[in-house]
Amino acid sequence: MQPIAHVPLFDAIKALAFVGDLSMGQPIDHSARVAWIAARLAQAMGRDEVAQGHAACVALLRWSGCTANAPEFSDLLGDDVGGRRAMLATASAREAAAFAGTVGSLAEIHCEVSGEIARFLGLPEAVERPLRHMFENFDGSGKPAGLAAPHIPEAVYLATLAGDLEIFSRTHGLQSALRQIAERADGRYPAALVQVAQQHAVDWLHALDQGAAADLQAPEGALRDAVAPLELIADVIDLKLPWMTGFSRRVAEAAAACAAGLGLDAAACEQVRRAALIHGIGRASVPNAVWDSPKLRSEADKERLRLVPYWTERAARRIETLRAEAEIASFVDERLDGSGFFRGVKGAAIGTAERVLAAAVHWVLLHTGAPGRPALAAGEAEAQLRREAEQGRLDAAAVAALTGRESVAAKTPAAEGEANALLSSREVEVLGRISLGESNKEAARTLGISPSTVRAHLENIFRKLGCTTRAAATLKAMTLGLL
Repeated sequence: MQPIAHVPLFDAIKALAFVGDLSMGQPIDHSARVAWIAARLAQAMGRDEVAQGHAACVALLRWSGCTANAPEFSDLLGDDVGGRRAMLATASAREAAAFAGTVGSLAEIHCEVSGEIARFLGLPEAVERPLRHMFENFDGSGKPAGLAAPHIPEAVYLATLAGDLEIFSRTHGLQSALRQIAERADGRYPAALVQVAQQHAVDWLHALDQGAAADLQAPEGALRDAVAPLELIADVIDLKLPWMTGFSRRVAEAAAACAAGLGLDAAACEQVRRAALIHGIGRASVPNAVWDSPKLRSEADKERLRLVPYWTERAARRIETLRAEAEIASFVDERLDGSGFFRGVKGAAIGTAERVLAAAVHWVLLHTGAPGRPALAAGEAEAQLRREAEQGRLDAAAVAALTGRESVAAKTPAAEGEANALLSSREVEVLGRISLGESNKEAARTLGISPSTVRAHLENIFRKLGCTTRAAATLKAMTLGLL
């Protein structure tokens, strides 16, 4: 087992916010701007610096669960990214409330996963609890629990109102934004908070336009010194597409082994592994329907895919401690003959680490089944990878290092230690099938058991893991080393 790769906790939060913004079809500074407004709202309400910091963290992580319900939003809207962008920009309070009433189960998935992410990161209850109730409303009509106003954490209102102000003012103009927020007073959030926002909105938005949130810093306290596992970011990224469950971890293992096989020193091998864990950041910008389609349907879809590594590169500019790794990761689709993207560079312009990662991603992808495209057998995958090298697209030495050893791409890591005692081997098998997006019937057929037996195992899995949704169980199992 590879050691855990760590990153400063606040940088992990910012990375997750970046993924969330892409997933929700928002500008990449959206969550940072919302966090700044939420902290100002808390300050204007007389809350201390600790509460202001908590509000900012809730705002940054409020979309952290959106990769988990992307498949369901894709089924509902066709375009999970564009559909959610339109949903957030809906100015009519009545229309927004009507739509929210149709997606209760999706809100439950989102909130549970967001809460689990906060718990995995070791964030305080004052951050975790609001994330578990992110879509509750002041009038009791919200999700996931329909809480009454006295029982809803204030940070929910702060982040929600800040988000509405940022989105509505950007898409409809300030005056329209203030009217729409006023319509939601004592419905979505308390009227007293709306009054405070109305008093300060002009000054706050002007400050944001002057760059107030450009370099958002960690709040005072323990958060500044804490670290977080980079693997968690990888797992959250991979939740977007069930067939990619564990994909980034497998790429990281393959890339690190390949780098070692080429004689790179320990520091270089670790940097390649870290880059592999976050190489999929830009995937969040592309709708699931595009990823799931066996054939590209339009030129627009091709352009979206070409921009995936571009968005990863943009992350490199915004998160200092991940800058080098994200820069390496942004070369993942470049090819030595210049046929890759998004830069279209070739030859010497592509460094050794970048070549290793590109080969490792392609290697693992060949072993990974997708809708309409089954995984290749080991021999077929090796032959295809070698052809890519022979035709001058992938680095021959990297391909040789990957194919000259036992493939890590197709292995399922065995659970160890305490995690091994948590679930039975059959429960791990069932969760493994479910995590890939299979229904109970499909998992039953694959495992040779009845759907009712699968259902019984799932009930036990949820009870043991303390989860109620498949996405949360998948994420928790990944963090525990069960999948």
